[in-house]
Amino acid sequence: MKKDKFYIFILSIIILFPQNIFAIEKIESNILLNETIENYDIPEVSGEVDNLPWRNDEDFLKAKEKYDTPILMAGFCAVLKNPLPGEEYNVSLAAKGIKGKVIKPSNIFSQNNSIGPYTEKRGFREGASYIGDKIIMTEGGGVCKIATTLYNLVALSNLEIVERHNHSMPVNYVPYGQDATVAFGVKDFRFKNTTDGNILVWSQLIENRLYMAFYGIQKPPRVTWNHEIRDIVEPSIKYVKNENLKKGEMKTVIEGLKGANVKSSITVEYEDGTVEMKSMGISRYLPLPKLIEAN
Repeated sequence: MKKDKFYIFILSIIILFPQNIFAIEKIESNILLNETIENYDIPEVSGEVDNLPWRNDEDFLKAKEKYDTPILMAGFCAVLKNPLPGEEYNVSLAAKGIKGKVIKPSNIFSQNNSIGPYTEKRGFREGASYIGDKIIMTEGGGVCKIATTLYNLVALSNLEIVERHNHSMPVNYVPYGQDATVAFGVKDFRFKNTTDGNILVWSQLIENRLYMAFYGIQKPPRVTWNHEIRDIVEPSIKYVKNENLKKGEMKTVIEGLKGANVKSSITVEYEDGTVEMKSMGISRYLPLPKLIEAN
């Protein structure tokens, strides 16, 4: 295990075209861009989405028909802020692995059993992971974003959660209390299909956005999250020497996040007007230290 490694890759590519060719390319690009915007949601922050990028994909349409899952139960997009290259690669690989999974009625889905173990032999790379109050590099680092997205979908679909663990520190891509972490052989994310039909999972990473959705035979009731944040702890500040910076210069590498205890629940509103409150447990977070490079 290699600790405390950070990777920053900056790639700038400039392609120059003759003026007449560029004009044609620009028109075609605008058409494609407009079609893309119309075809699926591109949110700025993580949350529920309805227009998903694969809705006209041939493989997806065949899977919906094969497993009799015609209805979108819930869709979620996790907007990943500044993911490291290995982390982004692992999320993409895991998203491909979970795409097309089917959970039969009364069956329990396990992320670890479905796409783990998250090892180099299975194609995963080193990515950032939380261990206590530290960020280190581990094989498969980043796959917790799959667990987090699944967790939000399960809540929105009003399904039964069998096992869920929060991160040791807060994450910056979903609200406190709405994350989930996994560690093969130690921590898993599991849920039960409590509907009367199959549930089809579909997912795709596009740039820094992880799209995922459940499809089944019925639309779930309306679900909203509730969070009560307690016992807030301010993050500490850690300084790391970087001789590549100018003398006296400082650069923030990681924005700190406050520690807290968070009591979460969901409000479920049924079509007949019945309202139910369901506890989602308590998530306890250590503060994420603010990391500053200085010279």
